[in-house]
Amino acid sequence: MPKAPMSGLFGSSPIKPLQQHMASVQECVAQLLPYINAVLAGDWDAAASEQAKISQMEREADKLKRELRLNLPNSLFMPVSRRDLLEVLTMQDKIANKARSIAGLILGRKMKFPESLGPAFRAFIEKSIETSAQAQKAINELDELVETGFRGHEVTIVTSMINTLGALESETDKIQVQIRAGLAQLETELPPIDVMFLYKIIDWIGDLGDRAQQVGSRLELLLAR
Repeated sequence: MPKAPMSGLFGSSPIKPLQQHMASVQECVAQLLPYINAVLAGDWDAAASEQAKISQMEREADKLKRELRLNLPNSLFMPVSRRDLLEVLTMQDKIANKARSIAGLILGRKMKFPESLGPAFRAFIEKSIETSAQAQKAINELDELVETGFRGHEVTIVTSMINTLGALESETDKIQVQIRAGLAQLETELPPIDVMFLYKIIDWIGDLGDRAQQVGSRLELLLAR
């Protein structure tokens, strides 16, 4: 009886689909910028259109997630463990989910942001998008890491990317602290229920950076193994 070729034991690589999923996630997150611009301008028709795009992009990312989970090889010869890949996938998925939640809550309540804090909220979104984009850059190096056996110069490159990711996440934290402080000074001028939801949105935007950094932290663990 002829033996199956050794290549069949390895199955198709799951790295590219993982990278494709992160690219879809990043498209979803990046759409928050035109969305928040429409919200700050009080253009709710445009905001609704942008929110619909975000929801559609999140669904597309979710579809890629399901396909990867269903088709993830069980081979013992996979370069990265099934568990590690699934954990990275879950972390990426949470970024897109949070972007969808942010857009949905703001639109659902037609939230109004204090005019004095508008530029800070826009900067907060921009920095969060940049942080997520940096996570994508690191994920895009995963196939190179596999090819080099997680050794050599490629490790140095990815480590530098992860360090940059951490620095960007710290910058989002600083903006978050500034916005919370600014909102605290305006609390008495705003309806309490509006203040409560503004704080929630601030926390959720901050979660974007936190979850992007978690992707980097998982890669860092892979490097250490």
